[in-house]
Amino acid sequence: MSSNKIINVSELKKSYGSKKVLKGVTFSAQSGQIIGLLGPNGCGKTTLIKILTGLIKDYDGVARIDNEEPGAYTKSIIAYLPEKSYLPDWMRPADAIEYFADFYKDFDRQKAEKMLLRFGLDLKQKLKTMSKGQQEKLRLALVLCRRAKLYILDEPLGGVDPAARSHILDLIMENHEKDSTILISTHLISDVEYIFDRVLMINNGQVVIDSHVNELREKGRTVEEVFKEVFSYAW
Repeated sequence: MSSNKIINVSELKKSYGSKKVLKGVTFSAQSGQIIGLLGPNGCGKTTLIKILTGLIKDYDGVARIDNEEPGAYTKSIIAYLPEKSYLPDWMRPADAIEYFADFYKDFDRQKAEKMLLRFGLDLKQKLKTMSKGQQEKLRLALVLCRRAKLYILDEPLGGVDPAARSHILDLIMENHEKDSTILISTHLISDVEYIFDRVLMINNGQVVIDSHVNELREKGRTVEEVFKEVFSYAW
């Protein structure tokens, strides 16, 4: 594993009017890690992701991706899967592949076609006739078929049935670039935690847990158990 820091965030703050959403978030991430970004709704996860991906520019503090402020360069090395779909209903998977191939130099078209066939998706079926789970698989495959340094996945299993989750997580493990970093925001902790190297838990705009998963396991605890303890008020 490389010791290079792909993410470096220090005293990151963001407000919407009088509402403080991030209140001094500080953490770093090394290349090669798979990190779980966990917390209840409204804790600041999505705002943090949008800053890292360059979608929010007005914030206080420091955010660096591969030693650069979020911008044109960082967008070129980040493969981002937002929680909500951005592909129009008229598209077919074949159209989406063309779109990604035109837009991203690091996109592997052949790999994408093979992965979609492995998912059992019809390259000519329109998105509007697909189930939510099929659309989730398409969007995830497109992201994983980029040769990125950093993959940011926001609720990647939200529309996927439980039987398919393990299969999809295996595909994530198999297909992301080696020595790349994956940041996964999810509520499905028990399904996903076995792939995490490290977890960040955010509460009320601040990092409350930043731990390697092995340290938790050595204490006989699962990530989900720690999450429920930290956020017991939300249950």
